[in-house]
Amino acid sequence: MRRALRALAAALLLAATAALAQDVPRGPLDLKPGEFLWHPEIAPEGPVVLVVSLDEQRAYVYRNGIAIGVSTISSGKPGKETPTGVFTILQKHKDHRSNLYNNAPMPYMQRLTWDGIALHGGALPGYPASHGCVRLPHPFAEKLYAITRNGDTVVVSDARAAPTTLVYPAVLAPVTAKGLPLAVPEGGGVDYSWDEAAAPAGQVGVVVSLADKRVYVLRGGVPIGDAPLELLSDDFAFHGTTLFVMGEGSGSHPSLLDPSRPAHRWTAYPILADGGDGSGAGAPGVDLLERPSLPVRLPPDFARRLYDVLVAGTTVLVTDLPAMRPLDAEQQPQPVLESDAGDPSP
Repeated sequence: MRRALRALAAALLLAATAALAQDVPRGPLDLKPGEFLWHPEIAPEGPVVLVVSLDEQRAYVYRNGIAIGVSTISSGKPGKETPTGVFTILQKHKDHRSNLYNNAPMPYMQRLTWDGIALHGGALPGYPASHGCVRLPHPFAEKLYAITRNGDTVVVSDARAAPTTLVYPAVLAPVTAKGLPLAVPEGGGVDYSWDEAAAPAGQVGVVVSLADKRVYVLRGGVPIGDAPLELLSDDFAFHGTTLFVMGEGSGSHPSLLDPSRPAHRWTAYPILADGGDGSGAGAPGVDLLERPSLPVRLPPDFARRLYDVLVAGTTVLVTDLPAMRPLDAEQQPQPVLESDAGDPSP
């Protein structure tokens, strides 16, 4: 993943050179603490995916599968490390302040976990310094906040970690239509569920869990459907976690979801694959649900409904891990973790 991310960021740097007509760093790792690049005009519309690299202390922003920004960050310090995993944005608060540490400002806060991990603007000393949150330069945090929505995907990775620790045992924390934690029952049975009234509008994301043998559809982080995924071959193997982003146009073969309509085109971003190095990120890929020779099957009515909600920029996360983090429906969100009383920086 690193090589592809750096190449995309380098392209952004070239664009910045033309725009600013002055010397700029040669690559994303040359950015100094607090510096960032932002070119939303490269992809004006579409779902947003944020990839946070803890070992590089960088954040890469994709919209509609195209890199539009890169920034320096400051993540959790030793003993308070930022957890790795695949998250969705659960809550947003423009003027958030810590109710743990001296009322410290955390502008443009975007919550990733109910136990206190978030993105927000803050001080960037050039090394990990927070209590677990991901600090961003204030102007970058504001720009990012303006284009994200609840339910957007945030991937936090660390190349120095063992591959088995890069993603939580369950990858998503779904919410209710009001943005509160949702207890999701374990998937099972042969019937599917579909209720778009639970979230009539918003961005759709799909999670394919081979561990659960189930497909989950969320809109704005709210579950609107799920169905069993039947594996038709005992020797089928898919290892790791890969994020797919749907592109424009159609393929030349019929869709597995609805054979009367054409298949979609996708770009793959491996998060855990080939030993966990993710070096194939950004390479052309095909969605697990669209490979004509793949031995999987979904309920036909569910598959057609799923086809109807897919649009360019839709994200599909395919993983061999369980999909949903277990949550207590009565659980209350914990305060966002940040600087302790002895650290004056927010």
